[in-house]
Order: sequence, then structure tokens, then C-alpha cells
Amino acid sequence: MTQSNIPVDLIISKMAEASEKAQAKARKGSEVLLKDLDTEIAPTPYETVYQEDRVKLKYYRPEGKPKFKTPLLVVYALINRETMLDLQPGRSVVQTFLDNGLEVYMIDWGYPTRKDRFLGFDDHINGYMDNVVDFIRARHNLPKIHLMGICMGGAFSVIYSAQHPEKIKNLVTTVTPTNFDTDKGLLHQWMRHIDPESLVRTHGNLPAHVMNLGFLLLNPARLMLDKYVGFFENMDNKKFVENFIRMEKWIFDSPDLPGAVFEKFIRDCYQQNLLIQSKLTVGGKAVNLKKITMPLLNIYGLYDHLVPPEACDKLTAAVGSKDTEDICLRTGHIGIYVSSKTQREFAPKIAAWLAERDAQRKRTAKPAPKKAPKRAARKAPQTRAAAT
Repeated sequence: MTQSNIPVDLIISKMAEASEKAQAKARKGSEVLLKDLDTEIAPTPYETVYQEDRVKLKYYRPEGKPKFKTPLLVVYALINRETMLDLQPGRSVVQTFLDNGLEVYMIDWGYPTRKDRFLGFDDHINGYMDNVVDFIRARHNLPKIHLMGICMGGAFSVIYSAQHPEKIKNLVTTVTPTNFDTDKGLLHQWMRHIDPESLVRTHGNLPAHVMNLGFLLLNPARLMLDKYVGFFENMDNKKFVENFIRMEKWIFDSPDLPGAVFEKFIRDCYQQNLLIQSKLTVGGKAVNLKKITMPLLNIYGLYDHLVPPEACDKLTAAVGSKDTEDICLRTGHIGIYVSSKTQREFAPKIAAWLAERDAQRKRTAKPAPKKAPKRAARKAPQTRAAAT
């Protein structure tokens, strides 16, 4: 009988050793999970200074005297929550801005309900956004403010700056889709073939769980398998577990998307690519990108699977500004805000860029008058809290 060359004893010993390590990791993981965990999101203190319907305006003030003469308004997407910019201590874009002496305002879009179904681009951009900008201008007695937009909020900021250039001093866009004529990214290919009207007829607003499922299916192996395998491999690491839970809380804290916004975003942007061609209309007015003459900083991620570089890098050539800059960071759609590496590159770069262009000259334009906020179009009367 031929003797086997398979080292059975070695295999068994290795299996036993791996089993012991797995049991030890499971015991340590149980201890970590059963103890108190710090999973708080958005720890930086702020004040709600303005509210209209579901929309709130957060105000963050740096310690000591602000170093900038002009405050910054941050406009996040209507998908997911603005708390991504203040996920945790040490990984907070907001805190980095404050550390650089910048006063920060940030729009919290809230949670749309059925009565928000018919609120579209015009209601959000020329209604809520314009009211917020006028409030900040009046509060600081300034003719213009800095504006920063993120993802869909970046597209809103581009549209706003084109239609209200007299109110924006400097514009920053981050992972902002403006060119939708690209095959890069599965999302762009999907959006060409969906019928947004039928979805809105069925649901009213696009449900958050539908959007979350769609985003997961863009990369199921990584987003539904790898990350949970990674969790079990690191479940004995308290800091890793806390960060993991923070991210999960943010991902699944998702508002529904107003139906009218979804319809226009898909039809006019993803399917007809009107924005980058200056053919888009909002509120009956053309969105001419050549009217964006203020300085523009455009930042995007090289490995962004939602908004690939090809969707972002055409903007600076399409606007009328002579002071533009493109920055492509080696990161993804979310990593650009939370990864430790981009924390050292992203927010400090924006703060430095704004500092170079902050209000150093004497103001000549008259500040915005304090006026009652414009009502958003096409909606039933709703209770609106007065500005603080």
C-alpha cells in the first residue's frame, strides 16, 4: 500500500490553531459588543438659526474670533444626511473648517413627507436655498457668501450660482455630477433606462429603502459581503466596531426623495444631460453656466463609483469663471469625506483656497434687505418657524 504524502498531522494542527484563534476573537468580540460603545454621530455643537417647513439651517461657530470675513454655506444632497460631514471626532470636515477659523452654515433638508411630493428643483433651489442665502447675507450684513455643494447638493449649488451669481462670492463643488453623458459607473447606465414618472406614480416620493437597495446592488460583493466579513475579522477591535456602527447608522438614516426632484433629476440630467450644455431650465429660467463667473474649486474622487471623474471634470471648462481649479483625489464617494488620508487633503485645501479669496476688499454692494422668506411654489400652506 502506497503511503500518502499529505501532511495530515500538520493540517489538523493548523485547523486546531485557527479554531482557537477564532474562539479567542469571538470571546473578545462579545466583550466589546456587550460594553458601552461610543457611536454618536455629528458631535460638533451647532445652533439651529433658521427653519422653514422641514428645512433647517445649522450654524457652527469656531472658537474665538472667526478668521474669515465671509461665512460658508454647505448644501448636502437630498439623499442621505448631512451628518456625513461631521461623522466623528478626528474625521469631521465641519470641525476642520472651524479649526481654520471659518464660520459654517449647513442645510438640513429634513425628512420629506407625502405633502412634499410636488416640490421640485425650483422649490428647493429658488425657494428654500435662496431664502437661506438671503438670511445669511442679512445676518452678516454681506452682499455675497461662500457656497459649497456636495453630490446632488453640488448640482443644486451650480444651478443656484448660475441663476443668482450676485449672491455667491466663491463656489466649491465636491463629487458633483454635472456631465451625465458617460458610461463610467453602473448608476449612469441604469438611470438611462428607468421610467421615473412610473416610480413616482407608484410611490409618490422615492422611498429611501428603494434607493439604498439600488446603491447596494451597484457593488454587492463589496457593499453586502466584504464589509461584514471585515466586521467579523475586526469585531475584537473596539474602535473599529464604533466606526463601523457610526457608518451603518449614517447609511440607513436615509430620507425619502421628493418625487418631483427625482423626476427632473433623471429626465433632464441623467437622460438628456441638459445641465452641462446650459440647456436646463429651473423655475422657467435658463441655467446658463457662463454666468458662473465667481472663483470655482471642483473636487472629485478617482475611484468614485457613484459620480465618476468623467461626470465631474467638464464643469470648469463650461463656466464663465477665469479662476477655476480641478482636484482629483485618489478616493471614493464617501472616503473623500471620512478617510484619514483625505482628512489631511480635502477640508484643509478648501479652507486654504477660500482664505486666498475671502473678502479682503471693501464692500461696495448693499447688503441684502431683511425680508420675509419666499414661499416655495406649488405646495399647500405649512407651518413655518420664524428665523432665529
